[in-house]
Amino acid sequence: MSKKYPCVKYNFFKHNRDQAFVDLSKAELLEIMKEMLLIRNFEIRAEQSYQKKLVWGFLHLYIGQEAIQTAAVHAMGKNKNHWITTYRCHALALLLGVTPREAMAELYGKATGNAKGRGGSMHFYADRMYGGQGIVGSHVPIASGLAFALKYKKIRDEVAVCFLGDGAVAQGAMHEAMNIATLWNLPLIVVVENNQYGMGTQIYRAIANLPIAENLAKAYGISSYTLDGMDFLASYHGFKSAFEEVKKTQRPVLIETVGHRYRGHSVSDAALYRTKEELENIMQEDPIPRFFNELEMRGYLTKEQFEEMNQEQKNIVLDAMEFAEQSPFPKITDLEEGVYAP
Repeated sequence: MSKKYPCVKYNFFKHNRDQAFVDLSKAELLEIMKEMLLIRNFEIRAEQSYQKKLVWGFLHLYIGQEAIQTAAVHAMGKNKNHWITTYRCHALALLLGVTPREAMAELYGKATGNAKGRGGSMHFYADRMYGGQGIVGSHVPIASGLAFALKYKKIRDEVAVCFLGDGAVAQGAMHEAMNIATLWNLPLIVVVENNQYGMGTQIYRAIANLPIAENLAKAYGISSYTLDGMDFLASYHGFKSAFEEVKKTQRPVLIETVGHRYRGHSVSDAALYRTKEELENIMQEDPIPRFFNELEMRGYLTKEQFEEMNQEQKNIVLDAMEFAEQSPFPKITDLEEGVYAP
């Protein structure tokens, strides 16, 4: 139990922080910093566009959680594996090759968008990303299917990776998928992004036995990892270890990343269930300044260079907004395009 995470004692994955600076080159580490800044700036501008009524529907932001999926993608490989996530899908899409222009255009509902303006914020796709999924817990069975396909095709150097929120852990589909993945020995990594709230309900009021991964994995007889989701280096090592384990054993692994989101469940959520003091405390753990401090301490990045890098990512997002505004809306006659395979 701690003040940081009341009512729960987390046994975080032990790692050697210096090893990341052996595994990853300076160029790779700086690219990672750029990606985290791109995600942050994209989400900030998306929120502003929503408030201006340029973005329709729901909008779920990833602000505060940038280290998690960035670490996962770099630990396991951008051009490998099969990925699927929730409606909070902008970050993973950007990491897996969706451009800021097509991402922003999709938020605006434009024909130049990632899904030609028909999916919106919750439904981004990439070559190896099987979408953002809007129904809570519904995508875990799809992830098990992706893992089954890898086993069926005898592809042993790739895995299926599924991200879900802590609120999805109480859904039956999640447990059915975990059961079949364990029973059939499927190469699946299930990542529970525990940001302390399932919509507006605190985790200890919704999930009976905490911590999630440590206890749930025991029920299925599989390995678990608990990672500090506000720390890129800790997350990177945890994901890398889990990846190597699943490739070796061809059995599923359950990961819990513990962290915070800095906005409400969606932009329309005022997050009145969280006190101002609580928000101020968690802002001190911001994963971007934490990662910058590591790079600065090792002489990889100065404050001035960081500011220039951040401005560069801001400009990329501003360009994406202009592109989205100038793009046309889709034609009604294109509505059914792509529904069926050729």
